Amino acid sequence: MLEKQFLMTAKTFKGLEDVLAAELTALGATDIQKGRRAVTFRGDLLMLYRANFCLRTASRVLVPIARFRADDADEVYRRVKQLPFDDYMTADTSFSIDATVYSDTFRHSRYLTYRVKDAIADWWLEHGGKRPSVSLSDPDIRFNIHVADRAVTLSLDSSGDSLHKRGYRVANTEAPLNEALAAGMLLTAGWNGQSDFYDPMCGSGTLLIEAALIALNIAPGVFRKGFAFEKWANFNPDLFEVVSSDDSQERDFSHHIYGSDAAFFAVQAALKNIRSAGLSKYIDVRQIRLQELRLEPGAAEGALLLSNPPYGERLGQDKNVLQLYSDIGSMLKHRFTGATAWLISSNNDALRSVGLKPAKRIPLMNGELECTFCRYDLFAGKRKDRLINQSNDRHQRL
Repeated sequence: MLEKQFLMTAKTFKGLEDVLAAELTALGATDIQKGRRAVTFRGDLLMLYRANFCLRTASRVLVPIARFRADDADEVYRRVKQLPFDDYMTADTSFSIDATVYSDTFRHSRYLTYRVKDAIADWWLEHGGKRPSVSLSDPDIRFNIHVADRAVTLSLDSSGDSLHKRGYRVANTEAPLNEALAAGMLLTAGWNGQSDFYDPMCGSGTLLIEAALIALNIAPGVFRKGFAFEKWANFNPDLFEVVSSDDSQERDFSHHIYGSDAAFFAVQAALKNIRSAGLSKYIDVRQIRLQELRLEPGAAEGALLLSNPPYGERLGQDKNVLQLYSDIGSMLKHRFTGATAWLISSNNDALRSVGLKPAKRIPLMNGELECTFCRYDLFAGKRKDRLINQSNDRHQRL
């Protein structure tokens, strides 16, 4: 079904391509190339399994089986119908089609999906005398059709449900943070478990749990019920067992993770999800207002604070959102000295209300929202004085 070494594409969020590429490098993938919300790479069947099981910032892993250019959906139908579908399925295999379209030429992605479905069904009618059935909920095999301008790629989807659906979430709050995005934010911030971690507006606990998984180096796939590749004809259960049972890279975590939220229901949701993930030993969550939050007594220098505050526009226009961000700024400046803080928001006015100059600003997408991920280096005194002292230190060393 697949060559020993073959091309794969891992999909991700806009802005996380570098992080995903670094993850793939660490896994041992080769020929890594960054693209738009995606990273291509090469590997064998073992790498396919590892990518699905271990990648934190990928949403799915695709295996391209055909690439061509087309001017309309009917031409796509003709090109797809030329492929040898008995290499991938039988007439009794149910299937589904997912389409991703970035094109002015192909304006109707649903019609394109229908034409690809018809091409596969008609191929089997001609070659096997039977049309395979389409299943939207639980297909045996999933195809992905991707169009960028006139460039068309048909792929096998090896993941099934998006990889951000880890499997530990049992309770939700409004607009929960996507798990893959949360992991990407943490890795972008340099989180590796070498300090205490804080999320003062933890919601359902996604950042807390992803922080613990990274700190302990536990693969996110441990919670999944299954992957699409497990239904493929070439699925090798023994090889997958090598991946799914390998805990040799897990490590100790000697610091602690602290979460809090002003809302009782959010704290309860976070506690349920943390228990579901089996991480209660490493994470404390309590109901507390921002004005009462501070570094834990004896906290080591260099703590990391990372949070996803309400944006205002997504959760409904909140007249107090600017005050909320101002309160965040006061908390950071006066009670988190020595820490590094990161905030993500789509509300630029709110970010300005923090009252601190970001040391770094990174564009990210949260769903359809264009956001800015800001880093704040928190220190005592004025920023100008610190920069002068740092400059003097450098001159003295020269």
